[in-house]
Amino acid sequence: MRCLKLILLVVPVIAAPSRTLEKRQATGCTLPSGYTPATNSNLPDPFTFANGTKLTSKSQISCRQDEITQMFEQWELGTKPPKPSSVTASYASNAITVTCSEGGKSISFTAKISYPSSGKGPFPAIIGIGGSSIPIPADVAQITFDNDGMAAEQSPSSHGTGLFFNLYGSSANAGALIAWAWGVSRLIDALEITPSANIDTTRLGVTGCSRDAKGAFIVGAFDNRIALTIPQESGSGGAACWRISDSQHAAGKNIQTASEIVTENAWFSPVFNQYADSTSTLPHDHHFLAALTWPRGLFVIENDIDWLGPVSTTGCMEIGQLIYQALGNEDAFGFTCSSPHTHCSFPSSQQADLTTFITTYLVNKSNTTSLVQNSDKAVTLNSYYSWTVPNLS
Repeated sequence: MRCLKLILLVVPVIAAPSRTLEKRQATGCTLPSGYTPATNSNLPDPFTFANGTKLTSKSQISCRQDEITQMFEQWELGTKPPKPSSVTASYASNAITVTCSEGGKSISFTAKISYPSSGKGPFPAIIGIGGSSIPIPADVAQITFDNDGMAAEQSPSSHGTGLFFNLYGSSANAGALIAWAWGVSRLIDALEITPSANIDTTRLGVTGCSRDAKGAFIVGAFDNRIALTIPQESGSGGAACWRISDSQHAAGKNIQTASEIVTENAWFSPVFNQYADSTSTLPHDHHFLAALTWPRGLFVIENDIDWLGPVSTTGCMEIGQLIYQALGNEDAFGFTCSSPHTHCSFPSSQQADLTTFITTYLVNKSNTTSLVQNSDKAVTLNSYYSWTVPNLS
């Protein structure tokens, strides 16, 4: 089995910076004009700027995060529009209705909220992309986000269908995942201006399973207001790295790859199709998602099923942990991969670790309990990357 065991420790946690802005609006750093990535069969270096300059200080990571965001938008996910000119909200009967207007067009969507049975709030909450299949503690509210209504995902031909495209046009280059991320950001906007919803927007998590977990990972990576991201069994297009999945497929493993995934659905931008057979030409890979969620909480849950790519998710997220370590907050990162079980079920063996992460980053916002990893059958990481993890000042 190629899964990781988690060891509980009691260690200090570095406080996260303000989460008032979406990631893409944070610093304004841009890719160099005319930037063209070099072909690289190994995983790209998250600690080197696109112009070849090495990061030397942790203070530089915000600019690098902006570059990485643009890479995902330009080569894989499509563009996440900024907050529209008008976002309004109303609350009634345990549901919040969000109305977004831009360029003379408007859309509205509603999200149901399930509250704890006791306590006054404002409550921490976990937003479930399409719902949640993980057990949510009794003192945490649950918010269900209708991702299919925001952007359809039945097949590749679904692209351009849904509320997001009603607002921005059916030819918008966004895939469903980034459209969902945009929708959740608008939901957070609405919660921020609606005190009657009784949700603490500084204590928000996001989760989902399978395809919805891919979306949850993108939501957490693209909005700093998410305090804890919990993708469950996201596999390829989520916690797995494209390059490692391709390597495993070439070795005969029955694993989903980019070239298969673009024939199945509209999760990614149509632009991604041209790179799906040559992921080595991408300037990024999915270990970069960990770089975007840093320094906030990230707990990745995987299942040792070949199609999900247990070697790819393990290797990719072990490298994600190296990113957290170099930046100084590795204890905010956790990964668990259990023995094979029914897809999107939740084994009791993962419960204690899940509860610890939710308690630490949503319920108590404490600085005491965190997680590190130990592998029971480690992936040979130097097979997949050749850069040096820096000692940042």
